[in-house]
Amino acid sequence: MTPHQIKLVQTSFAQVAPIAATAADLFYGRLFEIAPEVRAMFPDDLSGQKKKLMAMLGTVVVGLSHVDTLLPAVRALGKRHAGYGVSAEQYAPVGAALLWTLEKGLDDAFTAEVEEAWSSAYTMLAGAMIDAAREMPKAA
Repeated sequence: MTPHQIKLVQTSFAQVAPIAATAADLFYGRLFEIAPEVRAMFPDDLSGQKKKLMAMLGTVVVGLSHVDTLLPAVRALGKRHAGYGVSAEQYAPVGAALLWTLEKGLDDAFTAEVEEAWSSAYTMLAGAMIDAAREMPKAA
């Protein structure tokens, strides 16, 4: 990611943060619409999960400025997600739901340039998570 893309992600997330609860509702609604098979991986009451999502996004967005420090934590998150049964294929609908949520939350501020920056960020981070999960020993 370029420094400009990082700034775009950080600036646009600052616009979404005030509507974090709505953004989380939008995200999970969209995720379960496009990938209903993942619904069983989550608790019935999503209130805690929604807060975790927005907190993690905030941490990651800030961390993009120091990706060398961020990536070990992202890799650890990928290993935890593998332990929950998340497959590499399930990252695509999560990314799609995230971009859709940002488009809804940012409205006209969700330009093609902002979308590309977020897509680059998600691709990099999801790739690190998937790679870390693949390095885990397989259960016998």
